[in-house]
This record gives sequence, C-alpha cells and structure tokens, in this order.
Amino acid sequence: SILMHRRLFLYNFRNLRKAKGRRETYLCYVVKRRDSATSCSLDFGYLRNQMGCHVEVLFLRYIAAWDLDPGRCYRITWFTSWSPCYDCAQHIASFLRSYPNLSLRIFMARLYFCEERKAEPEGLRRLHKAGAQIAIMTFKDYFYCWNTFVENREQAFKGWEGLHENSVHLARKLRRILLPLYEVDDLRDAFKILGL
Repeated sequence: SILMHRRLFLYNFRNLRKAKGRRETYLCYVVKRRDSATSCSLDFGYLRNQMGCHVEVLFLRYIAAWDLDPGRCYRITWFTSWSPCYDCAQHIASFLRSYPNLSLRIFMARLYFCEERKAEPEGLRRLHKAGAQIAIMTFKDYFYCWNTFVENREQAFKGWEGLHENSVHLARKLRRILLPLYEVDDLRDAFKILGL
C-alpha cells in the first residue's frame, strides 16, 4: 500500500520532546510540477530509512532518476518524522544547488541532534541557506498528512495532548538555530531598500 498504517504514522510522527525508541525516519512526500499559475501533482507516497541509507538520500536518488526537465519548475514537499542529520542536510543542499528549477519545503515533526557531533544545527542552517524552506509541523500539517498519506479508514485526525505546545516549543528552537541567517537576510533587505 502507498498509504501508511495509522499506528505507524501516530507512533513515528508524534512530536514528543523525548522520543525514546523512535530510531527510524519516515518521509512523506508530494512532487508537483508548476506550469505558470497552475501546478500538476506528479507523485506522492512515503519512504523510511533502509539498512545503511538514510531516507533523505533514498529520496534524492529516487528523484534524480526521474530525469527532470530543466525547463520546468518542480516543487517537492516533505513531511519528516525527524529533521535531517548533518550529512543528509549537506547532501540535500548540494542537490538543490544542482537543480535550480526545483524547490523543497520540509516540515519536521521533531528536531534530531546527534549526541557525538552536535553538528545538526549547522546542517539545518546550510540547508536553509541553500534555499530549502524548513519548518516544524503544526496541527494543520498533521491533518494534511493524515488525509493524504495515512490509511485512516475515514476517521478524522485527532491531535494528541501536547501537540500544539510541542510544535510551538520546537518552532522556537528551530527559529533560534536559524536566527543568524534571518538577521543576515534582514540586513541585506535593509541595504537593498536603502540602495546600499
């Protein structure tokens, strides 16, 4: 099935502050081609880590095999259970630089930080600088995923206790990570306005 089982989604995407035992990363994706004012949906589904390969790299291999038309614009949206590790963020940033006609939005349930290196914040900053739009999943995103990627048997999505509070907490954490980049962008905008 191209749809994820409800329990699998709820277990892996729950935005807990301490997500013990959740070692796999799941990635739900939508690929669209933009034609002027309209967009055409090309594919959707979900992937998970495979032995020895992170899910982000699996998706990049998958989409690279499509032989995308360089004359057309594509938009990819990801909903991931964890934010990318430093190495994956580097791969994604490099991929985006190779495909200037492709835009990527990443909505993350939780932020991943490797205990040994603590390089993930820098990876997220580089990813953002490469043009990826990155954000924490909110109720609206969970609702969309539930209705798009989950075998929900027409049951309405019900958020869990703490969903909103944890989203706000994680969004603030992400904002602090990206803040130096936002400040530089704001400064550039100010200089442009002033003609400097």
